[in-house]
Amino acid sequence: MTLHWKLVVDAADPHAQADFWAAALGYAVEDNSVLINRLRSAGAIGPEITLEHGGRIAFRDLVAVRHPDDSYDPESGTGLGRRILFQRVPEPKTVKNRLHIDVHSAPGTREAEVDRLAGLGASVLRQVKEAGGEFMVMTDPEGNEFCVH
Repeated sequence: MTLHWKLVVDAADPHAQADFWAAALGYAVEDNSVLINRLRSAGAIGPEITLEHGGRIAFRDLVAVRHPDDSYDPESGTGLGRRILFQRVPEPKTVKNRLHIDVHSAPGTREAEVDRLAGLGASVLRQVKEAGGEFMVMTDPEGNEFCVH
């Protein structure tokens, strides 16, 4: 049996993080507006847990990005495949990640990919050269480490 899963990332600003990672990976920011409007119409949720982002209503404290080729539930906007969910937390990031994303660029394009990601708001931490290969360690706009191979 295989399990359905998603990677969950704590964030100070989940929508900014989702925008960054959607642009970085070529993913789509999930549109939960149909679900939110249905819940609001039924009186199940109030406006205090929503905001407008990207021209549509969204949950204030969480948003996910999904691979554009994967299916999704049209009733909720929730992806049914590869996803990263960003959830708002009150505390800032303080230590190195124990889990991180590796981004694999096409052969010979790592420098251009690093430049593109920096243009989206990432920062370069260091270049690593070791027996197993060479890669760049970067941080996303909230300081989460990731590697570009």
